[in-house]
Amino acid sequence: MLQPHHSQRSAVNHPSCQFPSYGGTSLRPPEFTAFSIFNERANFAVIGCQDPATDEDMSKLLRPPTIRHTIGVLDRTLFAKTVNLTAVAVADKRKIAQWRQSLQKENTLLTADRLPVVVPHPDQTLASQGARCLLLHPKVQPKVSDTWTPLLRDGVEKQELDIVPYDLSLDYSYWSYEDVMRCLLPPEPRDENDGIPGGFNQAGHVAHLNLRDQFLPYKKLIAEVLIDKNPSVRTVINKVANVGTESEFRTFAYEVLAGDDDLNVVARENDCTFTFDYAKVYWNSKLEGEHRRLIHLFNPGEVVCDLMAGIGPFAVPAGKRGVFVWANDYNPESYRSLDSNVKRNKVTEYVRAFNEDGRTFIRKAADLVYAASMGGEHAVVKKKHVSRHREQKNGEKAKEESEQRIPVPPTISHFVMNLPASAITFLPHYRGLYAGHEQLFEPHTGAKLPMVHVHCFAAKADGEAPMLDVCERITNQLGVPITLGDPEVPGKAAVLEVRAVAPNKRTRR
Repeated sequence: MLQPHHSQRSAVNHPSCQFPSYGGTSLRPPEFTAFSIFNERANFAVIGCQDPATDEDMSKLLRPPTIRHTIGVLDRTLFAKTVNLTAVAVADKRKIAQWRQSLQKENTLLTADRLPVVVPHPDQTLASQGARCLLLHPKVQPKVSDTWTPLLRDGVEKQELDIVPYDLSLDYSYWSYEDVMRCLLPPEPRDENDGIPGGFNQAGHVAHLNLRDQFLPYKKLIAEVLIDKNPSVRTVINKVANVGTESEFRTFAYEVLAGDDDLNVVARENDCTFTFDYAKVYWNSKLEGEHRRLIHLFNPGEVVCDLMAGIGPFAVPAGKRGVFVWANDYNPESYRSLDSNVKRNKVTEYVRAFNEDGRTFIRKAADLVYAASMGGEHAVVKKKHVSRHREQKNGEKAKEESEQRIPVPPTISHFVMNLPASAITFLPHYRGLYAGHEQLFEPHTGAKLPMVHVHCFAAKADGEAPMLDVCERITNQLGVPITLGDPEVPGKAAVLEVRAVAPNKRTRR
């Protein structure tokens, strides 16, 4: 029998009564709301708890201490806190898993993110002998029998369990980013959604913030906590001007808030690895989904012209899918990174890098693709089912059989223009692109005219108003009426929302 390590802790007789069934109670600060990418804070399910006032009291248990008087200075030691909980000690340590399963079924255990359920016995002597406990729901009290469930009562009466006080020690490492910031920031600088600044664009080890004015006095503090709570982040920067304000290449002026001033990063997206100097090129990790969606519209063996290719987030993954890409970017630094990333990801058979003005490259790309096709250019890829041993044994014949040649088609199937601020103004350069080459398309061949994917900004509004506005802007650029509809039909365009870039601003394609 496991003896209690403290006096007056043994089981007592209890009157018959209806015992409650407990779920996890919400022990996070009551004002917490879901926010951006930070969802790692303690999150408890409320099951069977009917007393709101008691729930509110319980919510304070795992609440970090409020230390706003230290604003501007991060003293991690001030986050130390002892939480008075209750645990159930299991006499036979071999049955700890069995009791855990049984108590879990009746929602008696404490269920909190990042907190263990099984803990060492609070008595150090017993703990050294391997005795362990299960943390219980905060409403279970060691000396208050009415808070015990029938299962707990039965276990205590059979001397298989002992319900004991348990002091849980928490420190700075336990609290999430959002927890810490709510303790440090005064309520006044909260934004209109009562949010904590946390959403950021990440490029490799660099977190790029775009802090609102009300948070600027706390920028160093925010950055320091951000690094603490995100292991992959080593450098935090803040944009000090809008993208495009300082450079036509969508780069921006920045300040380092925490970490080293090292913006040479390695980023991974869509099964590809990209290296670049984040200070000199454009990169937005929030566009990964859009990159993926568009890439899956391209078929292997087709040709895509990416006019604003950047460092290759469209071009390189498309090349891995067996799509030919004429990838161009006007920024010399982006071009160098693009060329390097094409080689790094071994897609040189499919992706070609250029450094030209996108307006003139539209026609040049069409001419280059046609010339490549007429010249018999092709990609050579290995057939996976032919072994290297067979190649060596059978010589050149086996080598030819192990290779597959994918010819470059004569026409471009897709154009991509991901430059929302001005891409629509490039549309006039498509007029008459294939004039005189009608025989390359339907009904003479199976090829269709190119699909142009143009990104742009549009106001946030309900209904079709933003989409109709985009169509009107396209009409003004092309000089022919463009209306909403199936983009495969001449004169029609499909307008899709990509993402929100500001409260009243959306990117559309």
